[in-house]
Amino acid sequence: MLNLFQDILIVVCTVVGSLLFMAIMNRVWPWEKRRSHNDLIGWQLTVLGTAYAVILGFMLYTVWTEFGAADENTDLEASALVNVYGLADGLPEPQRTQVRELARSYADTALHADWPKMLAAQVPNDTVSINDKMWQALMSIKSASPVELMAENHALHQLASLTEHRRIRVLHSNSQLPIVLWFVLLVGGVLTIASACMFGAESTTLHGLQVFAFSLMISLCLVAIADINRPFQGVIHISDYAFARAQRDLMSR
Repeated sequence: MLNLFQDILIVVCTVVGSLLFMAIMNRVWPWEKRRSHNDLIGWQLTVLGTAYAVILGFMLYTVWTEFGAADENTDLEASALVNVYGLADGLPEPQRTQVRELARSYADTALHADWPKMLAAQVPNDTVSINDKMWQALMSIKSASPVELMAENHALHQLASLTEHRRIRVLHSNSQLPIVLWFVLLVGGVLTIASACMFGAESTTLHGLQVFAFSLMISLCLVAIADINRPFQGVIHISDYAFARAQRDLMSR
């Protein structure tokens, strides 16, 4: 989990380190002597660059897809909560009042307990007990009219959806790329930038600009992957807007 300062620091250090490596390479192994090896270095850079670009693009697409799925799941969870609250109007007393109060409590707890814990990379379990009480309230209905039974059936369906989406949210809050994939990304980035620095170019300025652009693009992609790798932590994270909106809807009814 990175903050904005760490993101900027990683990008700057990567770019500066790449340019320093190029400068050291030019001093230890002058470009005039490397120029005769440009065909081999260029072939190596092409293979490494292409392979790494595919890997980098695939990783970025994967984490962004997971981020979008986690965001959509949060919206579905909040929508299911609103539906449970609305269907409670068709339930008999005292279950009607219990479910409505529990739904409001669920939204409030999700906003003020679950989200702060997920931001701190902790497991959000505060809504579990409220969810269990909602199940108990619905299952405690013994006798009801046909309309109330229909409302109960729909409420149970929405509550099951709410429970499922909450569990998925907890899983998403702890999901991240395996260490072995990060190893591939980091080693691949180092090898690709090092190959670009080894190229023997007559114009040091032009070569420096190419290494600068290359290292900047790679570091930005890696930082982007790190930021959206944990959907509920870091600079870019899923906000609690869905539950804030749901809470406003519940309070207005």
